[in-house]
Amino acid sequence: MTVSTITTAPIPGQKPGTSGLRKKVTVFQQAHYLENFVQSIFDTVPELNGGVLVLGGDGRYYNRVAVQTILKMAAANGVVRVLVGQGGFLSTPAASCVIRKYHATGGIILSASHNPGGADGDFGIKYNIDNGGPAPEKITDAIYARTQALLEYRISDQANIPLEKKGSYTLESMLVEVIDPVADYAELMQKIFDFDAIRAWFAQGHRMHFDAMSAISGPYAKQIFEGMLGAAPGTVVNGEPLEDFGGHHPDPNPAHATDLIRIMALPDAPELGAASDGDADRNMIVGRNFLVSPSDSLAIMAANAALIPAYKAGISGVARSMPTSRAADLVAKALDVPCYETPTGWKFFGNLLDAGRATLCGEESYGSGSNHVREKDGVWAVLFWLNLLAITGKSVNGIVTEHWARFGRHYYSRHDYEALDVGIANALMAHLREQLAGLAGQCFGAYCVAMADDFAYDDPVDGSRTANQGVRVLFENGARVVYRLSGTGTEGATLRVYLELFEGNSAQHAVPVQEMLAELIVIAGDLAQIAMRTGRKEPDVIA
Repeated sequence: MTVSTITTAPIPGQKPGTSGLRKKVTVFQQAHYLENFVQSIFDTVPELNGGVLVLGGDGRYYNRVAVQTILKMAAANGVVRVLVGQGGFLSTPAASCVIRKYHATGGIILSASHNPGGADGDFGIKYNIDNGGPAPEKITDAIYARTQALLEYRISDQANIPLEKKGSYTLESMLVEVIDPVADYAELMQKIFDFDAIRAWFAQGHRMHFDAMSAISGPYAKQIFEGMLGAAPGTVVNGEPLEDFGGHHPDPNPAHATDLIRIMALPDAPELGAASDGDADRNMIVGRNFLVSPSDSLAIMAANAALIPAYKAGISGVARSMPTSRAADLVAKALDVPCYETPTGWKFFGNLLDAGRATLCGEESYGSGSNHVREKDGVWAVLFWLNLLAITGKSVNGIVTEHWARFGRHYYSRHDYEALDVGIANALMAHLREQLAGLAGQCFGAYCVAMADDFAYDDPVDGSRTANQGVRVLFENGARVVYRLSGTGTEGATLRVYLELFEGNSAQHAVPVQEMLAELIVIAGDLAQIAMRTGRKEPDVIA
């Protein structure tokens, strides 16, 4: 058993995106690819030498191989203790929970989130800091810079750790603790929610349908919903994590969670439908034949937070990503708390949460969370809705329509154009930016532009500035169109177009979303010349 220093060379393109480094599995399987990136983490974060590391992932293809490699590199780079999930499993929110509970130096999370899995699918890796949240850009930029200068990495030749069995092991001089991936997270959930009320709700015969999409949320959902709260066996479907997610695209939205949508439209549908994604940090909430938009879900959580035990004293503020609808803004105003608008990426919420400026956070891409961890959290969000149903005795549909009656409805949709040629996508965004100075005052039918810009964020906690975060076009009637290129894909570029229109008249709240937004959709396409530049007449995904 020895530690070897392996000669390598910089590998181009190892720049982390919105949530870490994501590439095809076949890319990660290239010689030195994973090792170079991991060594760059250890070189960039010297505190890991002598520190404690949390490690685990969503169980997708290559997860087990990567875990063993990282353990051997951690031992070779001076880490004294690693907490790793049994089987290599650890959901993203659970990893954040474990980092925080055990005061770890940081964590390495292996996931490509909602991206497809399997041998031909995607893989990902990211570093989370000691608060449990994704590393800020100053660290990810430094990791990338190190990958471009790296000439060697260190690794142990010791045999693999038996990950299937909980217990303590030694790798070189490093302690490896294989832990129950669910226990610490489940303990935290019991401190937040009224489990007795939810248990009574299920005992009364109420039902839920949770689709884990053959991803990592399955073990958490089974233990908490069925085991601890008494939901009927079979409430959780597709509950076993599979390396290829059973062929599912583990993205909880209407385009991919089609079975859930079908079941919730049946005459005898359960009261609550829900789904989570590959690494369990996203959520989808569905009532009976009624889809709750993520933007509305965040606003409703904020409006009703005082009903939840952990938030009964009130919330300090709300934070949302810039493309997320402004529904939460109106709730924050009514509660007399601030609402922060940040760039896309959960790492931007960390400072606000740590400083006590925000309690609840959310993104339009089916993610929401609170100050209990520093990641978005799918199972937490479902528990929040279960707690609301149990305490109020209302239906999902009733809670949402009552919210619209009070605050108005923000009609909202996201149109994704996937796997675009990168050059074409960049040229489209450049074309939009060239128009910004002259857009104010222009009218497109009934829509007159009040303001247009390229969003920049000034962090109120540390003063850092993050620019070029998406083109915003705001209209005088309160409508918005936002354009940005996603940082979560692995092939080509994904153009995301976000459309929002506020309607205060309750009589109009039953109009279908795409019908209400029809004119704005045409304007958005024309402004960006989407069809002409991409050749796409329709988006690939409407969420």
